[in-house]
Amino acid sequence: MAMNRRLFLTGVAGLGLTACGPSSSFQREAGSVLDEGGFGNPTMHNHMVHTGQINLAKIMSRRFHAEVPSMVNFAFDSAALDVEARTILRRQAHWMKQFPELRFKIYGHTDLVGSAAYNQRLGQRRADAVAAHLASLGVPRRSIEAVVSRGETQPLIVTEGKEPANRRTVTEISGLVRRDMLLDGQYAAIVHREYVATAQR
Repeated sequence: MAMNRRLFLTGVAGLGLTACGPSSSFQREAGSVLDEGGFGNPTMHNHMVHTGQINLAKIMSRRFHAEVPSMVNFAFDSAALDVEARTILRRQAHWMKQFPELRFKIYGHTDLVGSAAYNQRLGQRRADAVAAHLASLGVPRRSIEAVVSRGETQPLIVTEGKEPANRRTVTEISGLVRRDMLLDGQYAAIVHREYVATAQR
């Protein structure tokens, strides 16, 4: 019994010494265990955006593609928007209206059926249809920098046949409406504005 008690007391003493050692949280800076290593990153990120070290358009382009479908598909030899296309464009328009500082390009594409000249015109009609529909949903015209036809030159799937995946438009972020719209600190204001708008829905 005495031996067991001695071993118990020795163990407790050892634990007490360990707690006082240099690895103890009592010897570290206050709050160090709460810092996951990213402290200050938002401020640094904002600074890098406004000093040109990070391109805001590229950052927002990654967000756009992660959060919204960027492609709309069409029936063969058609520039008409079906129900699915209109649903996708509503999502695009909602996202675009949150960021009036950004400019967008719309690219029209076709499959390889038909002549190159005809497909160039068809790609333009598709891009025009998307731009017009986005404008009807409240996207400012100044936000849409250009509508461009790629015709049959950039197929997703290379085939001479009718390929639905190639009959598409793609919406891309191309830059900022005006760089001077984003003064120091206003990138954070954009994020805050989006946060408030989301909370109110």
